Amino acid sequence: MRSAFDLQLVNGPTGDPALFADVIGAGRAVLIDLGNLSSLSARKLLRVSDVLLSHAHLDHFADFERLLRVVLGRERVIRLTGPKGTLARVAARLASYEWNLAESFREAVTFEVLEVHEDGTRRRARLALKERFAPQEVEEFVATSDVVRAEPRLVIRAAVLDHGVPCLAFALEEPVHVQVFRNALEAMGLGTGPWLRRAKELLLEGAPDDTPLTAQWRDGTRILERTVFLGALREQALRLIPGQRVVYVTDCAWTKRNVEKILELAQDADTLVIEAAFSHADRAQARARRHLTAVEAGTIARLAGVRRMIPFHFSPRYEGRFEVLEAEARAAFEGTDGSLALPEPL
Repeated sequence: MRSAFDLQLVNGPTGDPALFADVIGAGRAVLIDLGNLSSLSARKLLRVSDVLLSHAHLDHFADFERLLRVVLGRERVIRLTGPKGTLARVAARLASYEWNLAESFREAVTFEVLEVHEDGTRRRARLALKERFAPQEVEEFVATSDVVRAEPRLVIRAAVLDHGVPCLAFALEEPVHVQVFRNALEAMGLGTGPWLRRAKELLLEGAPDDTPLTAQWRDGTRILERTVFLGALREQALRLIPGQRVVYVTDCAWTKRNVEKILELAQDADTLVIEAAFSHADRAQARARRHLTAVEAGTIARLAGVRRMIPFHFSPRYEGRFEVLEAEARAAFEGTDGSLALPEPL
């Protein structure tokens, strides 16, 4: 099955944490953490609809302004979710600049900031360029689940982990995937194109079979167009199948409670992107800094039954030998690390 998300570790496994998750076919992307974003093009940053901030350590939050500069003159709402204190931090970053020219922008960006607290409390407010990013009324409420965003094509969940400070882990879920059978489209005399995005949206919304669509596609130098009904596509070329799930875990201590929360969030996930900051030989340093070792990351991935593990956030102390961390994580994931003893979570 084709992946629902095109994942890019912006700085690879060794640089600042930032994961660009393109929601395939949706014309949008989710950006998890705001480390160095210099390698992301403006075109990609303009696709970002949601920013998920694990916590506010410098290497995770440093490049907020790069995103801001790209979207500043655009009419859009960017939803930014983070742990307790995020609203004040984002407001402070925005308040550090002069906005006397705000009225000169014909289009204006708005940040909708959501804080997730460990006790279930959530706080939400809008920071809009039209109001010079002054915080508007703060809404406070208690959540009944770990879901922070629920849409037909994307559900986002968050779990609060302990890193000495609250640190969020995230799950991106496609509740239902629309699979396209290209050979069936060709048999119907149709070609692929952007029109399929609308067809998928209608199918996910449960639109009736007699809903008409204009199918337009390119054949060489020609632009072809036909009207087709949703029911015919549903019968012959499109199928609803279980969706996919990507989980992102970084900066957390090896504690019983953290491991339990990660396993609940990541159970049977398609992809787990997880920090593997230290070698198991340096687990004392990992404990002191409240990070996971590579063996612990691989073990969590194995216990969660994920299909794919992507270890990252390697400590720079392993410069020139990052393959040690990769190998330890893989061995633990595959269950071939019998020579390493793993202590019980604290």
